[in-house]
Amino acid sequence: MADYARLFRLDGRKAVVVGAGSGIGRESALALAAHGAEVVCADRDAQAAETTAAAGDALSAYELDVLDGQAVVRAAAELGAVDVLVFTAAVNVRKRLLDYTAEEFDKVVSLNLRASFDLVRAFGAGMAERGRGSIIGFSSIRAATVEPGQGVYAATKAGLVQLLRTAAAELGPSGVRLNAIAPGVVETPLTAQISAVPEWYEAYAGKSAFGRWSRPQELAGAVVYLASDASSFVTGSQLFVDGGWTAIDGRYTPPT
Repeated sequence: MADYARLFRLDGRKAVVVGAGSGIGRESALALAAHGAEVVCADRDAQAAETTAAAGDALSAYELDVLDGQAVVRAAAELGAVDVLVFTAAVNVRKRLLDYTAEEFDKVVSLNLRASFDLVRAFGAGMAERGRGSIIGFSSIRAATVEPGQGVYAATKAGLVQLLRTAAAELGPSGVRLNAIAPGVVETPLTAQISAVPEWYEAYAGKSAFGRWSRPQELAGAVVYLASDASSFVTGSQLFVDGGWTAIDGRYTPPT
């Protein structure tokens, strides 16, 4: 009989959270540790990683710049047997496509897609050898629904979903699961510039069924679910945690 009381427990498992210094990454690291995992808090900002790691005995810090492909390979080797990989790091340059520069395009693609490719390959190889593992990447509602000025970001997030789906097909026979979490608008450092503008904040808040933005900790449950045995038959999926945005996008509420 299944032990449902321990369905979400992660005792004895090692997790690496890339981008753990702030926002969704920080809350993901804390949630995984709360469910029993040993968590490595990886971030380009070493001090931010240390701050997150200081929150509990099961957390440790690791400085990692995912734009350095060789550093990613070294991290996978140095950190040993990893059961769960979560990566949240992303960047967005909000410009219409005709105004984009090649340098800006490369900046967004390098972090959002190329670094994800490097992480999946580096950590996925070890998981496949050991016959187990869960890799969780963060896409976005922009993988499914777009707006002017979000073209390159949306392309990388849609590309990430397809990358993870393909990896799920290729690594599934080896016992490795890969899934994406797609948030709506979240109050994080990445969105601080626009959330500070009242008109923009209210416009986005009105797109969710709850009439508000989400908080980083509201993504943590989805991370624990996909990391745990509760999702043992879930792979190649995209889990939307968007307050209903994609369900009701484009709606019109007529006056009554």
